[in-house]
Amino acid sequence: MKTSSAKAKGRKLQQWVRDYILLVYDLEPDDVKSTSMGAGGEDLQLSPAARRVVPLSIECKSYAKMVFYQWYDQAVANCKKGHEPVVVAKANNRKPMVIVDAEYFFNMMADRNGGPNG
Repeated sequence: MKTSSAKAKGRKLQQWVRDYILLVYDLEPDDVKSTSMGAGGEDLQLSPAARRVVPLSIECKSYAKMVFYQWYDQAVANCKKGHEPVVVAKANNRKPMVIVDAEYFFNMMADRNGGPNG
């Protein structure tokens, strides 16, 4: 894959995350900005208002294939109706990580802050 194509994939994901955060929270468009590809630091810049409701440091990665999707598919297949599939994964000498659907995650964060739209 060309570097420009890879950057376009990453930019598209960053913009999706930005747009979803703006959809779920009561924020102004300038409160969440997608950084340029190759820029250092966080992939999404959050204003102080955005940080109050989204206390996250967001890094976006978009690849053609990631093994954890196989794990997530297994969690979905085993998931009972009304529950949310979750994968807990751990590598040697690393902290456990949780993998959930992004929309579920951002909605859960919004609920934590008083309901949809913040």
